[in-house]
Amino acid sequence: MRRSERKGSAHAAPAFVATVVAALAVACSSAAGEEAGVLPLLEGESVADGSPLSSEDFAGDVLVVNAWATWCVPCRTEQPALIRVFEAYEDRGVSFLGIDHLDDRAAATHWIEEEFEVPYPSLFDPAGEFAAKLGYPGLPATFVVDETGRIRFRRFGPITQQRLTGMLDQVLDG
Repeated sequence: MRRSERKGSAHAAPAFVATVVAALAVACSSAAGEEAGVLPLLEGESVADGSPLSSEDFAGDVLVVNAWATWCVPCRTEQPALIRVFEAYEDRGVSFLGIDHLDDRAAATHWIEEEFEVPYPSLFDPAGEFAAKLGYPGLPATFVVDETGRIRFRRFGPITQQRLTGMLDQVLDG
């Protein structure tokens, strides 16, 4: 084997390993899951005004919980779809609660009030404490919770409007 051939194959191995690791990360982050237990209590301050906000405020509603951050590119991509689904389902007993994960409050407030005009509240989670409570490995993460408080679906990675409406329709149809 010529030296140039050996050198090329040596460089191919790290690239191959990086590709496999990236593919596994995407596969793990995109699992839409089976029921994941009861939604833990999520409480803290609202991003917008610092007022108290709790997941208990939505008891009895179907609830979509979405963890996001301004620095998360896939979060930015999915935000318009989340707003469209919120608007389509708000009259059907579906509420939304965001979790602003490891973020700057000023940037998050700009995101909510000016950039996307997000119509639902978000909890401010600058320390990332809710990730452990909900078990999400990264952002974005979306959970669909039924009226009894059970997490019926979870999605790690960006969610589409079609996928989220499908999940909500299943929960609403019983």
